[in-house]
Amino acid sequence: MLIRRIVLTKSLPHIRFFSNTAAAVVPPDLEKDYPKPDPKYDETIHAVVRVASGKNIAAKERKAGRVPSIVFEQEDGQHGGNKRLISVQANQIRKLVNHLGRSHFLSRLFDLEVRSDFESNDVIEKVRVLPRKVHLEAASDAPLNVTFIRAPPSALLKVEVPLVFIGDDVSPGLKKGSYLNIIKRTVKFLCPADVIPPYIEVDLSELDVNQKLLMGDLRVHPALKLIQPKDHPVVKIAGARVSDQKKAK
Repeated sequence: MLIRRIVLTKSLPHIRFFSNTAAAVVPPDLEKDYPKPDPKYDETIHAVVRVASGKNIAAKERKAGRVPSIVFEQEDGQHGGNKRLISVQANQIRKLVNHLGRSHFLSRLFDLEVRSDFESNDVIEKVRVLPRKVHLEAASDAPLNVTFIRAPPSALLKVEVPLVFIGDDVSPGLKKGSYLNIIKRTVKFLCPADVIPPYIEVDLSELDVNQKLLMGDLRVHPALKLIQPKDHPVVKIAGARVSDQKKAK
């Protein structure tokens, strides 16, 4: 998608490490340099046991204001198991997705408490989870189902981490009237559960016309392993379109 200027979505402290080819260099492992989840969105997701599955059961759950869900064991990011059927509160999931955005919801860890009933004080299971999938109704964005995976500290999880673009206001290429071609909005990493980033900053501040950033250029925590080709582009500063060049004449 081509846009003239991108609106800065976050004003965040950052350090720029660019070479002459505009490739980011990973600095020493300083924890404070990497994005951390915003604590104001820390929330325990409440759930109840669901004893059966199927279309009719799911329809009844949604009618009652609950979202049919599943919790899997998936410590290596690939192999499922230890499945628990649960239902979560539709209003709570909808609020979290609306506040965080879908991609940020799917890259954030939550505490999950499973009870026999939402009004009960009897906690059957309390576990740290990562939302893996959330299906939303097209017309209303109401959550239809959610899949979670357990995320103990030892887990290695495949995560689609959202990108946040910064520095567009000082990019030499954009100042010259070029366009920002955003090719990827998320990038997949294998992440230790304790260091899953809420987002990755993509610094545009030194990108000139026809320069681009690749997946391998992204500045991330050293513990993250990119599982997509390093040479795939994330963003490019494209030259003015032919129609705009004609207008300028």
